[in-house]
Amino acid sequence: MNIQNTFVGIAAAILACTGAAVFVIDAANSAGYNQAELVSWIFAIYAFGGIASLILTLSSKMPLIGAHSLTTVVFLSVSALYYSLPELVGSYIIAGLFIVVIGFTGVFNRLIKMVPTPLIDAMLAGLLLNYVVKMFPAIKELPIVGGLAILGFFITPFISNKIPRFIGALLLGTFGLFIFYPVSGFSGIQLVIPEVIMPQFSVVGIISLSLPITFLILSNESAVALSSLKKNGYNPPISRTIIVSGIATTMAGFFGGHAAGVGGMTTALCSSSDAGPKEKRYWAAVIAGSIIALFGIFAWFTIPFIQLLPGAYLTIIAGFSLLGILTGSLHSAFANNQYYISTTFTFIVAVSGISMFQISSAVWALLVGIITAKVLKEGQDKENVNSRVKPLLSSNNINVDSNQ
Repeated sequence: MNIQNTFVGIAAAILACTGAAVFVIDAANSAGYNQAELVSWIFAIYAFGGIASLILTLSSKMPLIGAHSLTTVVFLSVSALYYSLPELVGSYIIAGLFIVVIGFTGVFNRLIKMVPTPLIDAMLAGLLLNYVVKMFPAIKELPIVGGLAILGFFITPFISNKIPRFIGALLLGTFGLFIFYPVSGFSGIQLVIPEVIMPQFSVVGIISLSLPITFLILSNESAVALSSLKKNGYNPPISRTIIVSGIATTMAGFFGGHAAGVGGMTTALCSSSDAGPKEKRYWAAVIAGSIIALFGIFAWFTIPFIQLLPGAYLTIIAGFSLLGILTGSLHSAFANNQYYISTTFTFIVAVSGISMFQISSAVWALLVGIITAKVLKEGQDKENVNSRVKPLLSSNNINVDSNQ
């Protein structure tokens, strides 16, 4: 354990336990949940998600970290309005079992291994860009917090090269929040015990909720997390990761939790070079997983504090946390001219955020990239690929010779 993976682990936990939790709280309020139901929901996704992260990380010595699926919360904020809580619980449990079955069949293993690394980089960069650009309107909303965060980002290397830049942004940004925008309105804390909710199962719930939730978790979380590990030189245990995430999701479902297990952005952060030497990065996930699990276990205590933090502050911190991964992914994606066109299309589709048939832009981006690479025969023969790509780029005078 060192200062780099310690700070990255804390930052990943903050990323998982702040902005993502706010979405859950908003969705619960929209659905008319009482405080006990909200506490049970937060407890389920963070406690079981953190525990699943620790199991996967310690067994593989790789940074596999997460809590729940943010895109699934967005989906539920609209779709869940037509179902009772017991019906939702039944659909969550079935979705978790679907994921376990997919993990045992090994289907996901074959799909991940088919995707070239440059396409994974392009997909990840496109997804990250959507997160990072949101911090600029947030900086406009909280200019002092944003200004101090920017200052911290740039001065950190002058203090110590071992401290990631975004830690400076986090510390100074948080200082600015509490000094110039004091948080107020706290009304006290009341102990609430998470409740087990008896599920109700239906064919309609399975088709309308369980299947889409399964696709969202696998495409937005599992695929992004495993792709990030592959990009950073790891050989992740794909089936084990899917199975453990499915079991955790099933268990979380009994408490009203929609998902639990490995997460995309948090794994990308903990597996990046910001977390220090490759063989020690799993400590960042251990730290993050522990904090996330405790956040869930003490949901009755932590929720009131999260509800008071400005959304713009959370967006600023998330943006700076992911900025280093974005730049690394962009460089890796477009440094390989053998996949020049396919990576471009992959990046564009991922940035678009398009979703069809409940399948996320991450999966569509990879599908478009793979098809483009097959049609243009990219990655098969470097000289022949360049001869095909040059005519497509000649109008822009773009040089695709990797030797220059």
